[in-house]
Amino acid sequence: MKTPNYHDFYQMALIPIGKRDKTALIESDAAKPESPITHWLIAVEGVQLPQAKIYFHWKVTIYPATSDADFNWQTPFYSSENMEEIDNAIVLASLFIVSAKKGNLTEAALLEKIS
Repeated sequence: MKTPNYHDFYQMALIPIGKRDKTALIESDAAKPESPITHWLIAVEGVQLPQAKIYFHWKVTIYPATSDADFNWQTPFYSSENMEEIDNAIVLASLFIVSAKKGNLTEAALLEKIS
């Protein structure tokens, strides 16, 4: 299994999970009962394209994490489509940060998947 490219991994925020989001997380595939998940880790990740010249697209990924920012890269709660511009990924990550602070990140991520 190919591991992610953590050379181009930019953690944007580590935010405590609100009560509504915790309920949605428990019902998702990203929940791991053996770890004390208490936070969202929101990151912008580079996705290297398969070509001779090094070139990246970018995606926003949300991981359930511990308070120490430990997370399982194999089970993200949300991963966006690849974007050509890092600025677009940063804007989307910033919107998710605002939603997470309000306790409705799961709703925002679901809406993003649908649109």
